[in-house]
Amino acid sequence: MRPNARRTTLADIAQAAGVSVATVSKVVNGRGDVAPHTRSRVQELLHQHDYLAPVFRHSEVVESPTIEVQFQGSLKSYVAETLEGIIDSAAASGASVVISKASHAPHWARDLVSAGRRAVVAVTSVYTTTHLNELARSGLPLVVLDPLHLPDSRVHSVGSTNFAGGLAATRHLLSLGHRRIAYIGGPAMAVCNQARMHGYRAAMEAEGAQVPDAYVRPGEFTYETGLLGATALLGLQEPPTAIFAGNDEIAIGVIEAARTRVLRVPEDLSVVGFDDTSLAQMASPPLTTVRQPLREMGGAALRTALRLANGEKVESHHIELATELVVRASTAPPREETSARG
Repeated sequence: MRPNARRTTLADIAQAAGVSVATVSKVVNGRGDVAPHTRSRVQELLHQHDYLAPVFRHSEVVESPTIEVQFQGSLKSYVAETLEGIIDSAAASGASVVISKASHAPHWARDLVSAGRRAVVAVTSVYTTTHLNELARSGLPLVVLDPLHLPDSRVHSVGSTNFAGGLAATRHLLSLGHRRIAYIGGPAMAVCNQARMHGYRAAMEAEGAQVPDAYVRPGEFTYETGLLGATALLGLQEPPTAIFAGNDEIAIGVIEAARTRVLRVPEDLSVVGFDDTSLAQMASPPLTTVRQPLREMGGAALRTALRLANGEKVESHHIELATELVVRASTAPPREETSARG
């Protein structure tokens, strides 16, 4: 809609569709007593005219807003734990959440507004400029959890101290006496992956430990990336004695790769993960990892979304919560015959 253009009314839509204002109102409010072809025609006109329904009274915005929570991919431990934080925070705030998989179908943002959503919280979802423009036109605030890419200035985000976490993980391995330490991470251009990798490199450089090109392997935040990456690393002429994995799933894949080569963790290979999901405690052996406060991050994202939905000013576009190294049984000093200094 142009800045000074007159806002489209229900009467305008009704006239264009050749139906009554009452019929258009039923479509806007999701009533079922409208013929399918009429509903389709009215919805198309609503989209064409960028119609935004005033579906909330002020008291409804304050008392019980509804937040759309979207995620992509499968419901893995990382997503499940952040969702728990979102749901708990919503319950404490008296808000409602609707959880869905991101689809980005045509007019998806306006459909969310029509359905009564007041903001969107995204977990592992990727939004293009087109998506952001539609959200802006719809007036829906967006809060992204642990963004994969540098957020647009219109986007609020919640993450953790990824660089500090990468630094702590690598320093832990160095303190045990490891010098041949490799990194297997997620997508090369993902902001969180870059921060973890740079933390790793900073610790190695400070200690004077070499980082061969083959020791840094990007991929996806998946078990398969850990399995394939570690298989390649352990097949090198001078394999690492320790591997820092970009998340717990990758770390589990690393442990399996070691097992298939009849290597013991941590006696033959030390492994550190990132996130501290439930997988870390169930791993064999239990995984040393960097705790990302996933539930707290989910709660912070939900509270930020509620503030934006109520028109409040949020001081920072990005919030970072502290990470913490959790030492378990997957790390130990290197065996003497494999602890050559790099």
